[in-house]
Amino acid sequence: MEEEKNNGIPRIGSRFPEVEVHTTHGKIKLPDYYKGKWFILFSHPADFTPVCTTEFVEFARIYPKFKELGVELIGLSIDQVFSHIKWVEWIREKAKTEIPFPIIADDLGKLASMLGMLPVNGGTNTVRAVFVVDPEGIIRAILYYPQEVGRNITEIYRLVYALQVSDKEKVALPANWYVDKLEWKSSSLVGNKVIIPPANSIGKAKEIEEKAKKKEVEMLDWWFAYKELKK
Repeated sequence: MEEEKNNGIPRIGSRFPEVEVHTTHGKIKLPDYYKGKWFILFSHPADFTPVCTTEFVEFARIYPKFKELGVELIGLSIDQVFSHIKWVEWIREKAKTEIPFPIIADDLGKLASMLGMLPVNGGTNTVRAVFVVDPEGIIRAILYYPQEVGRNITEIYRLVYALQVSDKEKVALPANWYVDKLEWKSSSLVGNKVIIPPANSIGKAKEIEEKAKKKEVEMLDWWFAYKELKK
């Protein structure tokens, strides 16, 4: 099989592996749960991290547009489901955003390992992977981003829309092919500001809080602070 030639990691054109997962919406069997629909599985390094939070807010913002295309979203990280639930509650309270799609609790890392989402250095946090899967359960696109850089969610929308246009019209799409269905914008949470690495000690957390009081940085929580990038 093609997957076996690639150390078990699926490639574009292969079928998404059959697996039952525990999510914030209950148990789901993939890819059958989304049979007849496109779906996008995307991983994030961890709950309660700032870059991941901005990504989830943007995915939620554009989710109705994905639904119009018949595309579903499902997230994943190596966290337990109670962590996902508390994080979703935090996003609802602090970011005023409801997360409408399920998040996989891959706490043993089984699916992350199967899909090649883990970094080669042996870390337990998943990279920012994206798998676009068509209605037949076939993987049509794969993207990988590093932990340090958030994804452009509108580009992911453009990608799946372009695949649908390609399938329907039997055409190929050029570089920078534009979709006028969406407004391309910066982060809804922090705009074009940059995120400060989360505190790794009580002392560092207090230091960030003090900077926020002095208006040197802005802060949503002790682990989520950001500032203007000096030019």
